Amino acid sequence: MTSVEDSTDHTADSGPSGYAAARLRLLQEESRSGPSRRSALAGLTDQWLNALFTSAVRETGVRGASLVAVGGYGRGELSPRSDLDLVLLHDGKAEPRQLSALADRLWYPVWDLGLALDHSVRTPGEARKTAAEDLKVHLGLLDARPVAGDAGLLAGLRTSVLADWRNLAAKRLPQLHSLCRERAERAGELRFLLEPDLKEARGGLRDVTALRAVAASWLADAPREGLAEARRRLLDARDALHLVTGRATDRLALQEQDGVAQQLGLLDADALLREVYEAARVVAYAGDVTWREVGRVLRARSARPRLRGLLGTRGPAAAPRAPLAEGVVESDGEAVLALAARPDRDPVLALRLAAAAAQAGLPVSLHALRRLASQGKPLPVPWPAEAREQLLTLLGAGEPTVAVWEALEAEGLITRLLPDWERVRCRPQRNPVHTWTVDRHLIETAVRASALTRRVGRPDLLLMAALLHDIGKGWPGDHSVAGETIARDVAARVGFDAQDIDVLGALVRHHLLLIDTATRRDLDDPATVRSVAEAVGSVRTLEILHALTEADALATGPAAWSAWRGSLVADLVARVAAVLRGTPQEVREPEIPTTEQERLAVEALRTGEPVLALHARQEEDAVGVELVVAVPDQPGVLPAVAGVLALHRLTVRAADLRSVELPDRLGEVLVLRWRVAAEYGALPEAARLRTDLVRALDGSLDVPAKLADREAAYPRRRGVVPPPPRVTVVAEVSSLATVLEVRAPDAVGLLHRIGRALESAGVRVRSAHVSTLGANAVDTVYVVDGDGKPLPPREAAALAAAVQEALS
Repeated sequence: MTSVEDSTDHTADSGPSGYAAARLRLLQEESRSGPSRRSALAGLTDQWLNALFTSAVRETGVRGASLVAVGGYGRGELSPRSDLDLVLLHDGKAEPRQLSALADRLWYPVWDLGLALDHSVRTPGEARKTAAEDLKVHLGLLDARPVAGDAGLLAGLRTSVLADWRNLAAKRLPQLHSLCRERAERAGELRFLLEPDLKEARGGLRDVTALRAVAASWLADAPREGLAEARRRLLDARDALHLVTGRATDRLALQEQDGVAQQLGLLDADALLREVYEAARVVAYAGDVTWREVGRVLRARSARPRLRGLLGTRGPAAAPRAPLAEGVVESDGEAVLALAARPDRDPVLALRLAAAAAQAGLPVSLHALRRLASQGKPLPVPWPAEAREQLLTLLGAGEPTVAVWEALEAEGLITRLLPDWERVRCRPQRNPVHTWTVDRHLIETAVRASALTRRVGRPDLLLMAALLHDIGKGWPGDHSVAGETIARDVAARVGFDAQDIDVLGALVRHHLLLIDTATRRDLDDPATVRSVAEAVGSVRTLEILHALTEADALATGPAAWSAWRGSLVADLVARVAAVLRGTPQEVREPEIPTTEQERLAVEALRTGEPVLALHARQEEDAVGVELVVAVPDQPGVLPAVAGVLALHRLTVRAADLRSVELPDRLGEVLVLRWRVAAEYGALPEAARLRTDLVRALDGSLDVPAKLADREAAYPRRRGVVPPPPRVTVVAEVSSLATVLEVRAPDAVGLLHRIGRALESAGVRVRSAHVSTLGANAVDTVYVVDGDGKPLPPREAAALAAAVQEALS
């Protein structure tokens, strides 16, 4: 039974009010937290339930019964809002009505306090039979603990339940592993979620319980180092979450994170997430190692009788060992150290083991990693050529790189090789566009880059830049600027020469340059292309930067890359390459419309009204549908079209607005090309869009009023308050127009409000480039005055302030 020595000041009488008061006093004690509070809370609950049970037995006359705690309560891990998992065991001799009365006297007081209760009434035989049929029941009984009554009933049951668990391990453990995988697919990986479920997600508390169950089978055991501390951190975070929310929740929602961090004495929400991620990483890695060992043991058990029959021997057969690299062999499905390997004399051995394992698609032996961690000889600085080559081989191995890298990281070998890695390890990224933490994103980028190495002349620089491009996120300030300095230091440490160090520094410094320019700037403006060419410096660097840009975006998340974005970047790269090769930059004629755009433009000029076409996108990775609108050049086009799209619940993912002159025809036509997505899956009819657009342009449809009505009727709920909009003038990127960049939360009618503000200021929109990433929008507009010229600096600043005020 859980010790109650620490809870003597909180003793409760058998009544609910006494227990509730003592419980409240305990939870309000600032000096009591963590394991001590959980244990004290379990002990206090034991006292109360014991008193309830004693009184109920006396009133009902039931003999031969026991109250048993199972699951988390059985382990003595009661969080402030934890369920009580209880089993009323009985010997089967009492009358059913007596048992029912006894159960009522136990369960109802628990319910009266508002505590969640999972309960059952069974004989030991019934409990054992149910456990044999239900894996979850079996798992709960492994942690069974007596609370009150006849302890002998439980002692016999525990003996038989544990014996059954060990005898059925070959059947039960694969079932348990399957449950863990299904739960991981459903709840995700805890260490990569912005709002993780501390219990259900992979690497969470349920996985810790599963590892305890594996250990109870005597078939395998989890790596113990750090596991108890990781479990404690997760439980502490859940306790704080219960106290902050007052609810029995395991999901660490964004709006609760600051409060939970404060409850735990941590600096901020990022520090909280990083601590939780670190714990989840330890648990997930322990699970990987443990389940691999379970599989190995079960395969060996299955194969042993067949081998004995074939070989006619009784002794176990040694696992074959196939060489992989110097000092590295494959044994029983793992990369291990050769018998003659000497970690204390071979400083490259760790990287050679990792590279060989990744190239062969094998996991790395835990024993080998721990031997290297304890006995390995440090690499000299700068590294020898072989060490650098092995690192690049590891990075270029594709998907297997991830598991191998994380195994090395779990044993502390990565930070020993690359000390700067410590700053980004398990570091969260608040932008929902990002799927991974910073460290995992860097490895995923290397994986993506490995598939692009045939496109570049220096694949080694591409892979190294992929590994280091976000390394500056562990430091304050612009991560690209900080990252350049760190990348140069790391490259020198790894042994690159001065020229290569310069290239790697430039790649890290400018790793966002191509995607930002392609999606937010006017590529027809010569100043745009010249500025990129000056920053990149050479065709060789541009070639690597192009591949790095794609790998980085693909490794960020599905919203960061598409066929459309890829085509914009490729167009920019082609133009910049021409400048870098000395080819005179062509002065582009006004854009030649496609056949469809020309048809729409002719119709718009003929009718004097807008015409449009709506198409589903065929590219597999493109977002939503394409909408092309042609409108005779007139004021108010941008806010009118953007407003109508918002009214029809079409979310703008990207947009481009250009003025097109048709050959041999008088007048200009504005052609707007949009990438949109239907908010609820159903696209509106093109005819309805056109009708509303005509009304918006002639003033008969009050778009602002309609949007305000919709926002009032269906306000958007946000977990956290986003930062305010920011509008800036981007200097020296265009010689033809003034460039405004708007950064704001993506919201209904945002582009409409931007357009209205520009119209009110009397400027003309020359082109617009809309980029939406997750919950944030980055919209760039090129504006000119009435004479078609850029605005003077003072007027440009005033315009930016006016637009920002309108959005606020």
